[in-house]
Order: sequence, then C-alpha cells, then structure tokens
Amino acid sequence: MTLNTIALELVPPNADEGRERALEDARKVVQFSAEYGLTGRLRHVMIPGIIAEDDDRPIAMKPKLDVLDFWSIVKPELAGMHGLCTQVTAFSDEPTLRKRLTELREAGMEGVVFVGVPRTMNDGEGSGVAPTDALSIYRELVPNRGVILIPTREGEHGRFNFKCDQGATYGMTQLLYSDAIVGFLRDFAQSTDHRPEILLSFGFVPKMESRVGLINWLIQDPGNAAVAAEQEFVRRLAGSEPPQKRRLMVDLYKSVIDGVAELGFPLSIHLEATYGVSAPAFQTFAEMLAYWSPAQV
Repeated sequence: MTLNTIALELVPPNADEGRERALEDARKVVQFSAEYGLTGRLRHVMIPGIIAEDDDRPIAMKPKLDVLDFWSIVKPELAGMHGLCTQVTAFSDEPTLRKRLTELREAGMEGVVFVGVPRTMNDGEGSGVAPTDALSIYRELVPNRGVILIPTREGEHGRFNFKCDQGATYGMTQLLYSDAIVGFLRDFAQSTDHRPEILLSFGFVPKMESRVGLINWLIQDPGNAAVAAEQEFVRRLAGSEPPQKRRLMVDLYKSVIDGVAELGFPLSIHLEATYGVSAPAFQTFAEMLAYWSPAQV
C-alpha cells in the first residue's frame, strides 16, 4: 500500500488560540487551493505532534492543540482530504501508545510517522517505546508506518535501512533545500532491496525567515558542511524577491524529481509553509506541482 499523495502540513495552533485559529487555517487552505488550481489535488493534511525542544528555538514553544482535537476541527472544512500525522513514541509506554494509535486510526489518520526523542537527548533515551520498536509492534494496527529521513545526517544509510527492516513503509524527508536526497537514494537503492515510499518535503521560505530564522534552526546540524550549504540556500531564498524565490524553489524541485524519479521508490510530495498558510506559498507550490505530481488515483 502506498499513499501516492500530495500532503500539506498544518501545524496545530497554540491551545490559547484554539478553534478559531484552526478554522481560519483550514479556510485559508480552501481559499488558496481554489485560487491556485490545487482544489482536489491536496489529498492529505500532515499534522505534526509537536513536543518542546531546545530553549534556543527562535519562536517560543507554547502548548499546542492536540493532533486529534485539531483534526476534528479542520476535517469538516477540508472536504476529501485525509489525515497523516507524526506521533512521538519515546515518552509513552506500550499500552498508552497503543491506545493513542488506535484513536488516531479511528479518527481517520491513514499514516503515522513514529518520532523519537528531541535532539537535546540521545537515541534510546526516554522511558517509552522506541520508534524502531513501534514500527514492528504496530504493524497490524497502522498500515502506513513512517519515519523521518534526513539525507544529510551522518550514518543515515544504516539508520534508514534498519528502520525499513523493522517495518517502515515510508520515509518523510526533512525539509529539502538541496538535492542531497538524490545521491542518498541512489546509493540506498544500490545497497538494499528496500523500496519504501518517499515523501519528499519542500518548504516555502518567506522574507521573515531573514529576521526570525526558524527554518535555519529546524534544519541545523552544526559542523555538517552539507547542511551549512542548505542553510545558505535558505538565506538566499529569504532575501529574494517573489519571482526569483519561486524560480529557485521550482529549479530545486525539478532537480530532486529528475534525480529520484527512476530509482524505483514510490514518491509522494509533502509541502510545508513553516510560518503559516499564505498565498505566496500556494503560488510556489502550484508551480512546483505543475512540473510533476503523484498520479491521481
């Protein structure tokens, strides 16, 4: 089973903004989809289950609406769209996590990315279920079991291969601001028979990134030259005028698609407007998808 989708990420609003902000975001999706020819083409909403991370996060983390609460509010507004989400596993024991996953599936979540500890902690820390264990434990409960794929991370080949051995059916990439995923998947295809679905993630970079730096913070990996180059590309995008910004993003998208299309991996697209749904983001996404999009079934 493959998702074969275009998924739009929607981050739950702060709990104190609640229902009204959630409805506002959903209605913007409907409006901009209609304006830029994407109505009926966005097939999933990807809702991240966010946990507090480092204190140096550029935008302070406040309590968010729960994924299920947010989904229950926006789902009636987004006709024909299905749900995907991320679920932190590392702080829940097995019965608690099973109950949560059952609730997500009953609410219509068609795929779940299992996420571990924040980067302030080491892999394996946390008193709950490790994401790699969750992949095998919940095979019957969650048909589409995803993991995060960071092609620039040291040791990612072995890490991703092990996750596939454990039962991962898809990998959702970190936001891509280079074509590093092409070489990664080419090498991966040569060294293993695993062909999980790949959700290629692309994020719009508005001008305010120059002032705030949230995307730069999200993709950081100190000492990693490949990531430093991606951060420089993000800075260039943030400082560019809209036509040039769109051209740069579309060129990157073409380079990635052309590089991975023939490697044998089922492909889906994951789109993210990190600072919130906007008309410029949707205009950019529409131009990217005009070049290539997953076949509609």
